[in-house]
Amino acid sequence: MQTVRQIATEIVGREGGFVDDPDDPGGATNYGVSVHTMRRLGLDLSGDGVVDRTDVRRLSKAQAIGIFVRHYFELPRLRLLPQVVQPSVFDMYVNAGAQAVRILQRLLREMGFGVVVDGVVGPQTARASQSAAKSDPVKFADAYGVARRNYYFRLADRRLAFRKYARSRVGSKGGWIRRAEEFVSPPYHLTDAEFQKRVSRWD
Repeated sequence: MQTVRQIATEIVGREGGFVDDPDDPGGATNYGVSVHTMRRLGLDLSGDGVVDRTDVRRLSKAQAIGIFVRHYFELPRLRLLPQVVQPSVFDMYVNAGAQAVRILQRLLREMGFGVVVDGVVGPQTARASQSAAKSDPVKFADAYGVARRNYYFRLADRRLAFRKYARSRVGSKGGWIRRAEEFVSPPYHLTDAEFQKRVSRWD
């Protein structure tokens, strides 16, 4: 089983380096850490009294990993979840914050558990997740990965600017979809034909 820091290191690898995409509501990011996050944490790496793009550029991989472990895994209490879904929920928390937990909670409700969809991992969500994963852990992880993929599709359905994250320039699976499927067993990956059918409504 991977350690939390190993998972965080893989997340940093997926996020890549410095990006300042005007369509990304997170603003400038480096290794997946946004300028908004750095402002919230007071990370003025240049020492000029202002947290801006310059500070984002100065962020190191080691600093990003530390931020993810502390603020995106430990503080949201993802350790209370079954180990089988921790990597995917952690990865999604970096990508979408508390929405990662809301996706899990909605899935649990669909499975018949009476949890509140509030984006917080409390005792209720922890117990329900552990119970849901008990009989077939891999199936539960797959279900979360598929729910996550569907969430990305719905975002792209609603907002034109987000479609470039779900579908590449050449029409194949975009970064969002490929990222979600990294945590889904191969039989549940969309085929090219299935993917094209799902995104055909965007044309």
